[in-house]
Amino acid sequence: MNDEFDVPEIEEQDLYEHLRIVVDKGQSFLRIDKFLMNRIENASRNRIQHAIEAGSVLVNDKLVKASYKIKPLDIISVVLPHPPRDTEVYPENIPLDIVYEDDDVILVNKPAGMVVHPGFNNYTGTLVNALVYHVQQLPQLPGNEGRPGLVHRIDKDTSGLLLISKNERAITFLAKQFFDHSITRKYLALVWGDIEQDGTISGYIGRSAKDRKVMAIYSDESKGKWSVTHYKVLERLNYVTLIACELETGRTHQIRAHMKHIGHPLFNDSSYGGDRIVKGTVFTKYKQFVENCFELMPRQALHAESLGFIHPTTRQFIHFVADLPPDFTAVLDKWRKYVRDSA
Repeated sequence: MNDEFDVPEIEEQDLYEHLRIVVDKGQSFLRIDKFLMNRIENASRNRIQHAIEAGSVLVNDKLVKASYKIKPLDIISVVLPHPPRDTEVYPENIPLDIVYEDDDVILVNKPAGMVVHPGFNNYTGTLVNALVYHVQQLPQLPGNEGRPGLVHRIDKDTSGLLLISKNERAITFLAKQFFDHSITRKYLALVWGDIEQDGTISGYIGRSAKDRKVMAIYSDESKGKWSVTHYKVLERLNYVTLIACELETGRTHQIRAHMKHIGHPLFNDSSYGGDRIVKGTVFTKYKQFVENCFELMPRQALHAESLGFIHPTTRQFIHFVADLPPDFTAVLDKWRKYVRDSA
């Protein structure tokens, strides 16, 4: 699971860099994305293209496409997050809830709302910024620039356990376990509906054709990657069910997309339709009850509860558990009271 689609916008004016470039008289015709990549320090072509798509680049006060070819004396205005960078991560003194740490690994209990790694429009306040401050030097997997120490991710609004490597040997050893699906992970989820029995959800997961920000499940292997989630019923609470999910694979938004696919979206999951009344009565009192629950936990009801892996040095299997955070517990207690009162 990752937070690829959960990137908050930066609003503070002083976090932006405003550039005004007047093209030289002798400048030859050149695509604007290539031109800006050479003129703006540490800005990749991909990042420049994102800025153009977002309307952050104007030529002579007009929007242009990345294919626009600049001409002599063109006036280019650029608004980018400051400073422009793609892979450099700056340390920040952000408190971390460290469950376990030794010379090889750190296990962090991530709060809901914290983005895991820096990304476009989001370079500060992430878990990785905090880790770089805490550890100083973290290893990096090839092709994973800007995400030091990470061997997996969880969504911004998902709470729970995240495993980080502190050296090259550990990151290689743990990455192999994730690749082989030998690491055990259990999530707790509150989902809409009364799930009758335990089960398994599988299918090819890929970007939705209707909305590219969410994932969908397909039967055609050309449309996505194979994914498997096993779920077990823990507690039935009339119109919602508390379940435990064990991941056989770890795809983007896997549990969220899988539960939506079988008609049981996560409680208050705005991306997958869980932020409305999916099951229940039409009475005003019930509607107010659900809205109160949404206010208590303004995010999807998903928590990475446990994680087990073979330690890179001792080669012993170790297992950790993180208790449910207060917002999740409060919502569960409200549903339990609702069930008792209904009875």
